[in-house]
Amino acid sequence: MRADGADGEDPYAEDWGHDDDPDRPAPPYWFAGQHLPPDARRMGLTHDVPDGAILDFAGRLDSAKLGHRVTAWALLVVFGLPVVLAVLRVLYAW
Repeated sequence: MRADGADGEDPYAEDWGHDDDPDRPAPPYWFAGQHLPPDARRMGLTHDVPDGAILDFAGRLDSAKLGHRVTAWALLVVFGLPVVLAVLRVLYAW
């Protein structure tokens, strides 16, 4: 098995497990799809679909960096505010 993908396999496939060839190099950590949770991978999400891309992006955030914390709060507002407004609309109509 060649690490450069000449044997027809993708050298940067995302399904690295304990039984993979140890001589085959792992993809670099900065490649897309490296920060998806195992549950998302089992569901079939990859960085190529919108939900998987958001999970991959959020998985790359580092809480030690101020810009990443601001981004996390912005994501929380962007995805949470429509839910809060929908609940308020239901409560107001009730």
